[in-house]
Amino acid sequence: MFTIWVVFHVFIAIGLVLVVLMQSAKGEGLAGSAFGGAGVSGAVFGGRGAASFLSRATTVLAVLFMFNCAVLAFMSSRTRTVASTGGEPVVSPITRQAQAERDMMMQQQQQQQQQRAADSLMNIQILPGDAAESLAAQSGAIPPEGTPSPATTDPGGN
Repeated sequence: MFTIWVVFHVFIAIGLVLVVLMQSAKGEGLAGSAFGGAGVSGAVFGGRGAASFLSRATTVLAVLFMFNCAVLAFMSSRTRTVASTGGEPVVSPITRQAQAERDMMMQQQQQQQQQRAADSLMNIQILPGDAAESLAAQSGAIPPEGTPSPATTDPGGN
């Protein structure tokens, strides 16, 4: 049904473009020049009939085009269901892939948060005295034994 509406929409659009191009403007547009002057368009539509017919056709096609746009927008926004799937919504492959990627990103973020929480717990744990000192010495917070501390040395050489 959706495909039928789209085909109908294309025909309306093509008709609307043709009717607008055939209308004569201030400079005698395509209605006069494309069909060999006023003789042909006058013979087909009558003396003043071309302008009134084309303006009415433009109005009708424009209204049909807008109505058809609204119908297509409504039809495409609804979730379609298929009886063979038990009434479950039909999901496009693109939507399915985007949801899978989103879920994977969420899982990675959760794992990173759990890893950060575990790392912070490891840093907070109270270590035995010697282990805490060796860890602090490795990080540079405490200088190794036998090395003068910066607080005890005199930078002026006194």
